[in-house]
This record gives sequence, C-alpha cells and structure tokens, in this order.
Amino acid sequence: MKKVLFIFALVVGGLFNQSLQAQEVVKLDQTTGEFTQQELNLKAGETYVFEVTNSGVDHEVGFVIAPKGKTDQEHHIPEAYLSKTITDGETAASQEVTLEEGEYVYFCPMNPTPQYALTVK
Repeated sequence: MKKVLFIFALVVGGLFNQSLQAQEVVKLDQTTGEFTQQELNLKAGETYVFEVTNSGVDHEVGFVIAPKGKTDQEHHIPEAYLSKTITDGETAASQEVTLEEGEYVYFCPMNPTPQYALTVK
C-alpha cells in the first residue's frame, strides 16, 4: 500500500511540476494611457500568465484580452483578468491562459489604453 501511495504521489507531483514549467510569464508595464509593450506574438496552445505592473498611473488599472473586433465584456477572456486591480507601483497576475490561434487585442479599460495587437500562431 505504501508503494502504491508513493507512486501516486510521484505521478501527481510530476504532473503538477510539469504544469508549472509549461507556463510562461508575460510581463507588461502600464503607464499613463499606454502599455510599454505594444504588440505580443504568442504560440497557440502554450500556457501563459500575464503579469502587469502599474508604473506611474495615479489610479487603479486592469487588463483585458479579447478577440480582435469583439471587445465587449461578454467576449473577454476572464482567465486573463488580473487577480485584482492595481495602483501605482503594484503588480498583479492573471490566471493561466491558453489561447487558440487567432488575432486578439489587449488593453486596459480603466486607464484607458489603446487596443494592442496580440497574435497567436
């Protein structure tokens, strides 16, 4: 029985560790009225976490990813929302996000910023 539990723990631990290694962190800085990185090119099927830092915006900011041309809230990718809105000097991250091939945009509706191209191939 101990051997079975040990093997189960190794398998689960390996899967968890593999999940952590499979994600890439995309770091973005948001300044007054814009993101400093104004275009993203990502790989389809990869897992990403978006980490946003508020760099000098004097109010709370957020982060949205949506399909290009469908930026209404009903089309937002909720996993990409930050864990909280952030004030100047703070950083927050999204949940894990896996995008299908296509064209998306990212933006902050609170700052507000332009809609920047996010291409997934």
